[in-house]
Amino acid sequence: MQDNLTWWRGGVIYQIYPRSFMDSNGDGIGDLAGITAKLDHVASLNVDGIWLSPFFTSPMLDFGYDVSDYRDVDPMFGTLEDFKALLAKAHARGLKVMIDQVISHSSDRHPWFQESRADRANPRADWYVWADPRPDGTPPNNWLSIFGGPAWTFDSRRRQYYLHNFLTSQPDLNFHNPEVRQAQLDNMRFWLELGVDGFRLDTVNFYFHDAELRDNPPVPQGEAKTLGAPDANPYTWQRHVHDISRPENLAFLRDLRALMDEFPGTTTVGEIGDDNPLARMAEYTAGGDKLHMAYTFDLLNAPHSPAYIRKVIERFQRLAGDAWPCWATSNHDVERSATRWGRGEDPVAYPKVMLAMLFSLRGSVCLYQGEELGLPEAEVPFERIQDPYGKVLWPEFKGRDGCRTPMPWRQAPQGGFSSVEPWLPVEERHLPLAVENQQADPDSPLAATRTLLAFRAAHPALVDGDLTLVDVGEELLGFVRESDRERVLCLFNLGGKTLSTTLPHSGTPLQGHGFVSALDGDTLTLPPYQAAFLALDH
Repeated sequence: MQDNLTWWRGGVIYQIYPRSFMDSNGDGIGDLAGITAKLDHVASLNVDGIWLSPFFTSPMLDFGYDVSDYRDVDPMFGTLEDFKALLAKAHARGLKVMIDQVISHSSDRHPWFQESRADRANPRADWYVWADPRPDGTPPNNWLSIFGGPAWTFDSRRRQYYLHNFLTSQPDLNFHNPEVRQAQLDNMRFWLELGVDGFRLDTVNFYFHDAELRDNPPVPQGEAKTLGAPDANPYTWQRHVHDISRPENLAFLRDLRALMDEFPGTTTVGEIGDDNPLARMAEYTAGGDKLHMAYTFDLLNAPHSPAYIRKVIERFQRLAGDAWPCWATSNHDVERSATRWGRGEDPVAYPKVMLAMLFSLRGSVCLYQGEELGLPEAEVPFERIQDPYGKVLWPEFKGRDGCRTPMPWRQAPQGGFSSVEPWLPVEERHLPLAVENQQADPDSPLAATRTLLAFRAAHPALVDGDLTLVDVGEELLGFVRESDRERVLCLFNLGGKTLSTTLPHSGTPLQGHGFVSALDGDTLTLPPYQAAFLALDH
């Protein structure tokens, strides 16, 4: 683990979804005290910090991503004192703490929106995005909500439509108003002064909209759709040039960076769902005056062949300059990687080599809770679906509940997560993969995660070295990581058959990562789902 002002650069951040991590009070819902009780598990993984999905006061229609008070803890999760206790215990274990910030929109129950919707003349009348109907009463333009239907809802009080990129209960704040921008910076300052180490910024490219409210054009036939939504969603049929990723956003990101710079050692990671995500990532993280890092959906989508991963790396390097990425293969919004990428593969071996690849990329890493256990996507019956996104697009898209089910701690009723039936059902297939079962198994995904992250920390080139792709054939993935102290050749067999390749460089096999390979002269043979790391002459 790193402990310096740039800990985040090459750092590994463990994402916790609070509702589903650990229930300490027997109500079936995870909470802050539950997270605090399980921090030793997190620290044992050799990660650098944690990112907590929202725990703020909220009506929970989008499970905390609809905030009604930016400066308090929802009673469901505990109290502000519980958060301070979590912060202190995490710091005592060498873990940084990052928290979600959902500042592009609020809940419709936030006092700001209650005031804004009252009439057109109140002090916060312009704090949200309001627009008159067209002459025929229809919405002002063709923008769509990611959660289905128009991005506009009519409000009878003002006789205007308000913008919402997500649920109708999540009105978009008007970032063209400087008072709004300052209010959200002040909210973030509150948490920085409490001692948090950084922010994960939800939908960071959604803050501004086109002030002229121009229609989005359709995606030209044959061109790639956005990765930010499932293919069954009409949202993907538009080219999102006017509703998101507006140029005005860059000035706000500089203001945010100025705030972060007042608190040395803090960091930001932005979530980018965009038609051109890698270009946006480069734009938002280059120059050292905006975001510290950002992640996209390029590795959170279905394609995962070595050729595809190579193309993602190539595209980012072509665009990046001095930009810094944060890579993730799972999170609370997408199907778990062990299923999404691992269908038809060995359920134990595949997650291990996939994590080896993820931990070796140039950039920082987000590791989602349960990914260290190789958990597959849970099957949640329709009658137990909680996610509003899933209810709208069922059955083609079943929502995000399958990756949000409770963490299995023991092979026991409710997985040791709770003493009662939890808010989402515990997946039966997860129970044999529980933390307690994997603790004693040296061949488990949990053991592999700990070993790989210790190996990464021991090799500076894997933390923040440069990356150069090498040609090792179509079926293997290979690259060199190089720092001023070492060069490491990294090779991955992500499939189920033995593969051999002629090495582009001669090197000495490194040990301590848990994988096996055979080197005969300049020919390396990798059995199924294995990786190799070789020290090269510097």
